[in-house]
Amino acid sequence: MKAPRDQHFLISKKVVDRIAGFAKDAGIANRRVLEIGPGKGILTQALLERDANVVAIELDKNLVTFLKDRFKKAITAGRLELIEGNAVRCEYPEFDLVVANLPYSASSKITFRLLEHGFETAILMYQKEFAQRMIARPGTPTCGRLSIMVQTYARAKPLMEIAPKHFDPPPEVYSWVLKITPHKPPYPIDDPDFYAIVVRELFSHRRKTIRKALKSGSTALGPERTARMLEMLPEELLKRRAEELSLQEFALVANTGSRT
Repeated sequence: MKAPRDQHFLISKKVVDRIAGFAKDAGIANRRVLEIGPGKGILTQALLERDANVVAIELDKNLVTFLKDRFKKAITAGRLELIEGNAVRCEYPEFDLVVANLPYSASSKITFRLLEHGFETAILMYQKEFAQRMIARPGTPTCGRLSIMVQTYARAKPLMEIAPKHFDPPPEVYSWVLKITPHKPPYPIDDPDFYAIVVRELFSHRRKTIRKALKSGSTALGPERTARMLEMLPEELLKRRAEELSLQEFALVANTGSRT
């Protein structure tokens, strides 16, 4: 069976066993585990063998047919539920943990959706460069919107690196497996939706100072809120750029704009 677009099948049992081991340590036994993009089911099988109850979302209808045949017994026993759908848009079922090899092109959207939905722990595979951006520390040049939004709501810890040779077809890049554990924001956020807009707009103009970025993003931020931030934020902060701000300072910017 050929891989669908953007799908790289994990074929190394040794690698799969390590990922499943991380998942077992996270407590998947007798828990409801969401798998996104199960492909041919090599990781699905490993999760079932470790007593997880799996609900898997697969976009490709041919793979869904293949999986229904391969896991007929597990489906009949109620151990596996298959959902044909796009994980970027479809409604998520209830679940406790997430274990998945995410499609590279949809990693960001799916990660944000998962954080919004809520879960206990996630063991997720990403393109290495994407994963590195997720864990880039605030105040460093590699920090971006993804870094801030993920670290505001979760802790991301690298677990292992995977070479292209362990996939079919091999991708052109290395992959990383991360353990993601949600937590409350480290600083109070008055309006999470507005916070997300502020982070997006500031990094959309990351080469500009905060003052100029706020002015450039005033349409999305709202003219009244923009004016309030420009008036009330410290001058020292307004002279800096987005990549130089800490999580606390992003919260300060957003809270200043959202308060009346």
